[in-house]
Amino acid sequence: MIRMGGLSVADKKELLRLVGNMQQLAYVRPITFEEGRARGMRAFEVKNGALKFSVMADKCLDLTDVSFGGHNVSFLAKPGLMGRNHFDTNGAEALRSIMGGMLFTCGLENICAPCKVDGKDFPMHGRIRTTPAEHVSADARWVGDDYILTVSGTMREAELFGENLTLHRTITTCYGEKSICIEDEITNEGFRREPMMLLYHINVGYPLLCEDSEILIPTRRVTPRDEAAKSKLAHWNRMEAPLDNEPEYVFLHEMAADPKGNTFAAVLNRRLGIGLKVDYNVRDLPYFMQWKSIASGDYVLGLEPANSSVYGKLHHMEENSLHEIEPLATEHKKLVLTFLSGGELDALRRKAEETKLD
Repeated sequence: MIRMGGLSVADKKELLRLVGNMQQLAYVRPITFEEGRARGMRAFEVKNGALKFSVMADKCLDLTDVSFGGHNVSFLAKPGLMGRNHFDTNGAEALRSIMGGMLFTCGLENICAPCKVDGKDFPMHGRIRTTPAEHVSADARWVGDDYILTVSGTMREAELFGENLTLHRTITTCYGEKSICIEDEITNEGFRREPMMLLYHINVGYPLLCEDSEILIPTRRVTPRDEAAKSKLAHWNRMEAPLDNEPEYVFLHEMAADPKGNTFAAVLNRRLGIGLKVDYNVRDLPYFMQWKSIASGDYVLGLEPANSSVYGKLHHMEENSLHEIEPLATEHKKLVLTFLSGGELDALRRKAEETKLD
């Protein structure tokens, strides 16, 4: 049974009676931006019924604009859409190249603040987020009774006499379902142990994010990153109205999970009747940070599963806890973004309470 937008269709045969070409309902289309700082950037536009999103082929196959049921759910930072430029790996200047989007991937040698180690610079949130994909492919086809849309490719972070890391990403969505599955394989193709830091920066924006929004995280413990966040600790799970020149707040969560390590974080909007849930596994991504900004013009919530702390590379080096990947080894990560509506919002609230009790 395929369900989408209130339509129920018994099977593939019945659906094909209603449409002559599935691109009427779902497609993956290559596009190239033609103006501004995004000029020349390659991407894929994906439509899956009420769910639409774009995948940046030239920026780590990350997700930019995402909408569900006609409502925008993603965040776009002030710099707007852009391809790779000279700001990307220049210390704190990287802020001028962070366009936000639904997802930008941080790593692989560094996440969070820029730093210098043994004379070598590690830019803010690393280099992988601006690395173009190679061996890119896109497909939309029937697999049995499922119409599957897929985008995949490989990003390489490498240096002469240095690291040689690859990230192979596969993004999948299925017609009749309301989710985006992101599966990553990170491989050390070199012959020495390498640091491998990874943070998935998932960014929610207006109108899903507003004063009506509820931040739902099955947390066992919430720790403010600094004094600014400490002053807002009591309000970590809700959004306020925008305030001019307000600082950002970051909270570290100790996540509750089921016996297999599965957990989630979500943003719900009862007025719009929609929500976003992010599923992942704490065994693969043991850290979770929440980035909250109610600043006017920078109004955003970040949900951030990671294998490393927001305190960054130097912190882990000092604590002797820097995550490393062995030569020729591969690590697998999986995220699922599910878009909710109607009674699914209340069902998720109940699940969050049950998860806390497990």
